[in-house]
Amino acid sequence: MNIDTRIKFRHLVCFLEAAQQGSLARAADKLAVSQPAISKTLKELEELLAASLFERSKSGVSLTEAGVAFLRYAGPCVQALRDGVSSLRGGEYEAGAVRLGVLSTVETLLLPEVVRRLHQQHPALVVSVVTGPSAYLLSQLRVGELDLVVGRMTDSPQIHGLTFEHLYSESMTLVVRAGHPLLALPQVREALHDYALVLPLAGTTIRRFADSLFVQCGISPSRQRLETLSLALSRRYVQSSDAVWVAPLDAVRLDLRSGELVELHLGIQEPGGSVGICSNASLPLSLAAHWCVETLREVGKDYREEVYP
Repeated sequence: MNIDTRIKFRHLVCFLEAAQQGSLARAADKLAVSQPAISKTLKELEELLAASLFERSKSGVSLTEAGVAFLRYAGPCVQALRDGVSSLRGGEYEAGAVRLGVLSTVETLLLPEVVRRLHQQHPALVVSVVTGPSAYLLSQLRVGELDLVVGRMTDSPQIHGLTFEHLYSESMTLVVRAGHPLLALPQVREALHDYALVLPLAGTTIRRFADSLFVQCGISPSRQRLETLSLALSRRYVQSSDAVWVAPLDAVRLDLRSGELVELHLGIQEPGGSVGICSNASLPLSLAAHWCVETLREVGKDYREEVYP
């Protein structure tokens, strides 16, 4: 089926702005046109597509199923054209920028490899990384301050209405410094409550997985705790004390290989949470963000096939 040549760039821009704003009045303000002009343009587009794209109400507009389906293609189409024009005007055909929200679960191994591959293919690419709890990062994604969020976040309430793509599964583990007293004990579980714990912040997705691990093992956790999402702080504190770190496996994989940290075996393994990419379907991805998604998929595939790390 050929594309109807009567569909113009202005139709797509009006559609995307109305979808993002959820209001024809706000979309009109953003585009510096009148609300009747927005309504007329959207009506033309719906007639050309022979589909209703929006549900209209007193509170604003929301996408129909057809609108959501069309958004998946209209957004990347418009963004790709904008990126193409910008690159030609700037004379930097490989330039671009992507804004990533990164959870601690992918900070140590996944992200450095993703950035390395991206820069290998796109020398002028700028990768801006923001770290923090999933609730904060997802809120920034929702308002367009971030292009993508990467990590374990499927249990976060803020993910509703956003799009999540699974990359690989990662389990939690308990680690201590080399020479820790617990390593000499035949029964680790009974003695764990005597040692300080290093845990992710309360309320985060990864903390729920950590708490679940204790429940599965029937362990009463120690009341003495360091709660943080900082991998550097967690690592240094555990290396210099008798604390026990409940950590995502990727965060400590290199330390385990070097022998600086040692895994405590409890006879049970946490089943693992889904590490993936979260995006906002109502906001078109830039060309640089598309590059990043493809590279994340490549590295995720290597994880699943145990090629990397």
